[in-house]
Amino acid sequence: MSQRAPGFSAVLAVPEFRALWFAEAQSVFGDQLAKVALTILVYDRTGSALLAATAYALTFLSALAGGLGLSQLADRFPRRRLMVTCTLSQAVVVGLMAIPGMPIALLCVLVFSIGLIQSPAAAAQNAVTREVFTDDELYLRSQDLRGITTNTLMLLGLAGGGVLVVAIGTSWALSIDALTFLVSTVVVHRYVKNRRIAGNKEDGWFDAAKWVFGNRRMRLLLTLSWLVGLVVIPEGLVAPLAEELNAPDAAVGWLLAADPLGFVVGTYVLSRFVTAENRVRVMGVLATLSSATLIAFALTPHVLIAIVLLALAGAFGAYQITVSATFNTVVPNEIRGGAFGVIRTGLRVSQGIGVAIGGAVAEIIGSTTATIALAGLLGVLIAVPATVAWARLHRSVRGARLEPNLNTLPS
Repeated sequence: MSQRAPGFSAVLAVPEFRALWFAEAQSVFGDQLAKVALTILVYDRTGSALLAATAYALTFLSALAGGLGLSQLADRFPRRRLMVTCTLSQAVVVGLMAIPGMPIALLCVLVFSIGLIQSPAAAAQNAVTREVFTDDELYLRSQDLRGITTNTLMLLGLAGGGVLVVAIGTSWALSIDALTFLVSTVVVHRYVKNRRIAGNKEDGWFDAAKWVFGNRRMRLLLTLSWLVGLVVIPEGLVAPLAEELNAPDAAVGWLLAADPLGFVVGTYVLSRFVTAENRVRVMGVLATLSSATLIAFALTPHVLIAIVLLALAGAFGAYQITVSATFNTVVPNEIRGGAFGVIRTGLRVSQGIGVAIGGAVAEIIGSTTATIALAGLLGVLIAVPATVAWARLHRSVRGARLEPNLNTLPS
């Protein structure tokens, strides 16, 4: 533990990061409104819960489709130009979605395209953020701030997004989202430096993925990251969980909010008191604890205890930021965009598969609490050997260096 870790004011003092952070934050707020508005719009127009859910799911499916392929554009084109082009394109697409009376089929096509465009933009932003910071402590702190900001905005979206959309209307909500993309375009173009192309256009299209999966340390980082697919299972079972715990209807919102709230608190604690080197050392332990917390659901806890357990799982889950930051630091800059596509796509796939399997298991055994406990147990069984392997790699390099640094992580 250390109180010498730089604060958020230190990372916000960096003009380029401040611009990237602001552009992302206000865009995330707009996206929360847009997702709620989209669901309400499709349901009001069709009366079909299935179509409303399908339209919402398209925002994730398109990101998966573009994650592995389109993310590599961030290594083949100037990253600032790519971000500007993508955010401007997203503004146009969302603006079209805001037009009253837009046919549902065309609306779904536009929704799907948003995720495709977002993939290279996110990869470019991720790579540029790593380039902005030469100091590992500052870089990790910047990722903490991004994580806290994003999850806080998601909490606000859960709390008031629906109320706001109902008050202003779906078209206005989508228009606000389009405006946030325009703001991002201007801010990134004005305040982010234009850098040369990082990669080589002659490289193989999946060279980044081959490099990641061919490197043991990267495989361990992917394992720790994708464990979220098990920890997210309670989110997919929140409604039947509340019923099984004999909780009031309002408890569904509390159970949903517990994990992101815990994540925000856990991220702040790690950011404020633990150095980058110590966080790299203990992230496997935190991953294990995040899964282990869910095993307590085998006792069918009271709803208040269940909320606390989910919040603890979220707090321990703040290790994800350290995993991601370490991953981005280890990956060579010239393939960082494509590598980001690997970890981001896998993260989303693991979450989708985890929720689907969790629902199937709960249906078979007839208990959501037992399903969540089994997910926690499986997570521990995966996390423990990964943690031991990571600790051995980490120790092997510590003796070979004089000063801790993320850039000298073990081979």
